[in-house]
Amino acid sequence: MSVNYISENQNYGYRFIEDKFIPDGKDEYYLRNEQLKTVLHNTQPQWQNLTAAQIEILEKNNNTSSNWQNVLVTKNFDPNSIKDSSFYGLVRIGDIGSGLLRYHDFVLHEGISNSCIISCDIGNHCAIHNCNYLSHYIIGNNVMLHRIDEMDTTNHSKFGNGIIKEGEDEAVRVWIEPLNEAGGREVLPFSDMICADAYLWTIYRDDKALMQAFFDMTNRSYDLRRGFYGTVGSNSVIKSCRIIKDVAVGECAYIKGANKLKNLTIKSDENSDTQIGEGVELVNGIIGYGCRIFYGCKAVRFVMCNNSNLKYGARLIHSILGDNSTISCCEVLNNLVFPGHEQHHNNSFLIATLIMGQSNMAAGATVGSNHNSRGNDGEIIAGRGFWPGLSSTLKHNSRFASYTLITKGNYPNELNIPLPFSMLIENPQANHLEVMPAYYWMYNMYALERNSWKYQTRDKRFYKTQHIVTDYLAPDTATEIIKAMQLLEEWTGKAIFRNLGESMPENLEKVAVRGRAYLKNKQEVVQKLTITGENMERSKRAVHLIKTAEAYNAYRQMLVMFAVKTLIAYFEESGSNFAAFMQTKTNKQDLNWINIGGQLMPEKRFEQIRNEIVLGSFKTWQDLHSEYDNAWTNYKLDAACCALETLKVVYSDLSIDVWKQACDEARNIRAYIEEQVYVTKLKDYTNAFRSCTYRNQKERFAVLGKVEDNSFIKTAKDDTQKFLALLDKYTK
Repeated sequence: MSVNYISENQNYGYRFIEDKFIPDGKDEYYLRNEQLKTVLHNTQPQWQNLTAAQIEILEKNNNTSSNWQNVLVTKNFDPNSIKDSSFYGLVRIGDIGSGLLRYHDFVLHEGISNSCIISCDIGNHCAIHNCNYLSHYIIGNNVMLHRIDEMDTTNHSKFGNGIIKEGEDEAVRVWIEPLNEAGGREVLPFSDMICADAYLWTIYRDDKALMQAFFDMTNRSYDLRRGFYGTVGSNSVIKSCRIIKDVAVGECAYIKGANKLKNLTIKSDENSDTQIGEGVELVNGIIGYGCRIFYGCKAVRFVMCNNSNLKYGARLIHSILGDNSTISCCEVLNNLVFPGHEQHHNNSFLIATLIMGQSNMAAGATVGSNHNSRGNDGEIIAGRGFWPGLSSTLKHNSRFASYTLITKGNYPNELNIPLPFSMLIENPQANHLEVMPAYYWMYNMYALERNSWKYQTRDKRFYKTQHIVTDYLAPDTATEIIKAMQLLEEWTGKAIFRNLGESMPENLEKVAVRGRAYLKNKQEVVQKLTITGENMERSKRAVHLIKTAEAYNAYRQMLVMFAVKTLIAYFEESGSNFAAFMQTKTNKQDLNWINIGGQLMPEKRFEQIRNEIVLGSFKTWQDLHSEYDNAWTNYKLDAACCALETLKVVYSDLSIDVWKQACDEARNIRAYIEEQVYVTKLKDYTNAFRSCTYRNQKERFAVLGKVEDNSFIKTAKDDTQKFLALLDKYTK
């Protein structure tokens, strides 16, 4: 390491791009001029040289330049607003007067003072004060820069995108390694990345043509030429920061007190501004619109999608964080997290996982430690609605169906839980794992219904590139429920044969038929059986199912409700009805769905998109996103086809009479939902211990209110009335 001495000369601040990287007929400013038009929304300032009188004023105000002829200004430039500053290279300055710029209570005079400006373009009415080193940046209009130690751009800057510039070695390319600490699932970050992109790139690793297509799309989507300047969009404020290097900042961004920002794209505009606060250190990443990053957070090799948050010292490394998510305090390494994730506790960590959204990590939850296996190549995949409870410890490799609740405990073995809406209980006294299928539906309807409602109402994104399904009854969970019911039939059948002392048939369908008959018609017998699940835990001990008969009936109710609710929603949009739609040709393929980043899609539709990607039909990621949009426009139709096929599973037939029966059942089920929302919330009000800290009931009501006043209970009542009205409309 050495420091090179450069004498004061005319060349400092020039030759940003080496000659070999400048196209014929161009100069070193050709990319800078293109960027300036973009930053200023295609307005072109009329630059002119300083007059002798202006130079005299500038020098009188203790300003210096290596060459005043290369400091260009506009007609409305007041040199009296420039003080104690030095200028190198080609510097262009827009209109500057004697006005003030205000952001909340922070007020600065427009102009430049106590700053070193190297080859920058500065828009109209900017305030740049005490910026010790501002190099190769394009600054928009009405920007406030104050007390920045170092803010510069290199000629090979990538702004967080996983590309390499002309003449660079492949070794400098930045990859993110989600889901597996040992690698093998690497993806390239890019400024337009959404969770759907990351999911396809992370999961379909066996499709080499697809992997190559993604790599090529990234290189085509982003410019590989050298010489792009850093940018600060109009109406942005950056103050009291230490190091900002190779960062592209959007409009209306607010950055204060950051320690280090390097190789980033910070997306922000008037509709969805992004804010970054004190003590933050961010390196090699993409920050989406409307994000908030505050109070000592660290993030390295990351993507934060729109409207996501890091707070209170959180660490985000080698991870993609979905829209509408919040992570505070904790450690999150090597993860792909879909939208709607909440993790707020310092003593929790999430390592090497795919979490498929609408999830919550409780205090003390340690999901995916590599200290409980021989290597760091383990993975955990959890469907949406995943909720590991207080101080729950999970081991790689494990997989969980949607809406799995894990109660407090140390789970020492790998788990594979295919039963959605389940509760897991580690029972050390009995030395077995207990699983209650359909727990949420039977015992915590308030949480289940509110979960769908809150993620929809909290979606404040202005830019909704990533489509998200929040309803807990959707094609993906319906498919899981159907498979879960088949497993319950099989496992119950085996328990019956064992209990009766009969030899077990080799044909599992015969076993399932016996189990199905008992689950439907002899529930009191099933309730007395010991039913064990298979291949759910990597151990020799048994996995006991709790309330199997009740869960089977609950699953059936959920399928009926999903089917009726989904079909009615489609009829409302399309103007169709059941008599017409039942003629639609559907098959079992319509039950196969995947969750790509929060957007649900039939596998057959996804496979078409996948083939088109490999064939090169999408030149850029924006092109692929347009195809996601097309699939989204067909979501209600696709979901309706899934619902129609679900009715066949439940009733073994389709007819107008079957539809009326399903609607009658759905009417009763909706009444059950509303009742259970109230009953499960009422537990918080009738528990005597919830009252022990209050002097009397009046104090408690003053603090908590009454259960009848709960806003979501009122919402549930309104939802019931709307649903019943639609039922009446489509059963006439």
